[in-house]
Amino acid sequence: MKGKTLLLAICFVIFWNSGFIGADHVLPQTEPFTLLFWRYLGLSLLLFFYLVLRKRLHWPGWKIAAPNMMIGLLAHGVWLGCTFFAFKNGVSAGMVALVIALQPIATGALSGLMTGEKTRKVQWLGLIIGFSGVAFSVIFRMKTDNEATIFGYLILLGSVLSISIANLIQRQMELKNAMNKLRTEQSLFYQSMATASAAFLPAVFFEGLSAEWDMEFTLSLSWLILGVSLMAYGLMGKLLERISATKVSSLFYLGPPVTMIMAWILLGDKIHITDLFGLLIVLSGLMLTQIDIHKYLKSLKKRRTIFHGRLQPRV
Repeated sequence: MKGKTLLLAICFVIFWNSGFIGADHVLPQTEPFTLLFWRYLGLSLLLFFYLVLRKRLHWPGWKIAAPNMMIGLLAHGVWLGCTFFAFKNGVSAGMVALVIALQPIATGALSGLMTGEKTRKVQWLGLIIGFSGVAFSVIFRMKTDNEATIFGYLILLGSVLSISIANLIQRQMELKNAMNKLRTEQSLFYQSMATASAAFLPAVFFEGLSAEWDMEFTLSLSWLILGVSLMAYGLMGKLLERISATKVSSLFYLGPPVTMIMAWILLGDKIHITDLFGLLIVLSGLMLTQIDIHKYLKSLKKRRTIFHGRLQPRV
């Protein structure tokens, strides 16, 4: 990764995984569809006023808007909805993180079919090592999910598939429709509008828009809107403009260990030595997915040739 792309990746990992901390505060005070509705209604209003002030609010036509709305439904609505329902059905945070860590493998499997960007063997090795690191960290953290239901486990597969397909659709748009793509804030606006609209009816009819509107709920919801839905998803879009979907999705492997560190700093949770070993395994796998080994070896060979050439005595 180049310097700016690396900085974007670091910021993405931090903002994205802070969502688990925010959800830990919010979900006990509301229901999944209600949380989705208020979160994305707030984001939609925020982006609406921003686009009006910047004179960038316009209707691009269904040909451009529809794919962005589909990305929103998958990357925001289905992904988060399935995750929230898993929590509500008794699945522990550790198991949620472990199952969602299948996402990079799903993206790698579908990448060649949808975008034409094939996942190389060394990247597959990195993905497998990364998943092993996640499993190592989480298994030692897990408690028995006595209250978990079969539905809670199965619905997490919906999260895995939805975020994988959304990333690949967005990457496909970047590769094939560069002339028609929207700006990041415009794309997020249509994504959030679609998510809020889809969540509205079930939130009203099945959950009654019930929520405990105290200070803790308001602050946590505000962070989910600004820090996660706005910043993290915006950074993901920027990364997909620069690198392949497989490389972006591999950053999800940092989720469980990074979340554990955040929980230690913000909530006082204890970090185990196994967490640190797992993080090292994840980082080693991540390096394999991000570095083009063939390009690196070719560059190294070229440097050696130049170096040895300088050492040769001149006649």
